[in-house]
Amino acid sequence: MPSLPTLPDPARSINAQDYQDRPRPVTAMAKEFPAGAQTGTHSHPRAQLVYAVEGIMRVTTPSGLWALPPLRALWVPAGVPHGVDMVGAVSMRSLYLQAEAAERYWPQCQVVEVSGLLRELILALTAEPIDYPLGGRAEQIAALVLSELSAARVAPIQIPWPRDRRLQTICTAILDRPGLQRNVEDWGSEVGASARTLIRLFQAELGLNYRQWVQQVRLADAVCRLSLGEPIARIASDLGYRSPSAFSAMFHRALGAPPHRYLRPAPNG
Repeated sequence: MPSLPTLPDPARSINAQDYQDRPRPVTAMAKEFPAGAQTGTHSHPRAQLVYAVEGIMRVTTPSGLWALPPLRALWVPAGVPHGVDMVGAVSMRSLYLQAEAAERYWPQCQVVEVSGLLRELILALTAEPIDYPLGGRAEQIAALVLSELSAARVAPIQIPWPRDRRLQTICTAILDRPGLQRNVEDWGSEVGASARTLIRLFQAELGLNYRQWVQQVRLADAVCRLSLGEPIARIASDLGYRSPSAFSAMFHRALGAPPHRYLRPAPNG
């Protein structure tokens, strides 16, 4: 068997490539990013769980984008191109799973809730060498990471992204200003398409109608702002809701919990 390449400090490497070919089912990397940093589009041979213990990330793939506050992570299957933008300073902690270990998880990108236990297990594994010793504490931590990840709850927050340039113009404008109060008819003359064409394209390319897509953007924006401690009343007003109660009702229907409870740590059980 060929020898493995020597790493200068395997417990501290911040090069994702160092974690891809190791003889362990799961490896974990810790990396700090300044505000505004971008990874650029890339992919990995291993599946990745993208997680930040502090800060907010925006992850983009060819099929969609996700805003991730602490307590939420994104599962990215092996080979999926993705880029990460840092909204503020970010303390990222990534898991990389071998193909055999990743088979039990999701076949597509998926937001998962990070329980208190999973968080601590991830932090513990990042403190171990990449080639952590087998038969000891580190291997037990790795096994618990995989078990807890299997039990993680999923969160239905995804913003699908269009291929059509006219839709991209609309979606980019809404992403930049989630509270923008425009209906699909208002966009027609600006992008050179009839309302009927835009309605058809939204459904065909994104699987959502225009209002549903806008709601997903507003939900993602609200979750990030809630994680920063912004008052619900201000968020509701900025996103164009008549009252905080109207915003909270929409939020609860979509995500299964009211805004003031949504970002509480998931239970460990």
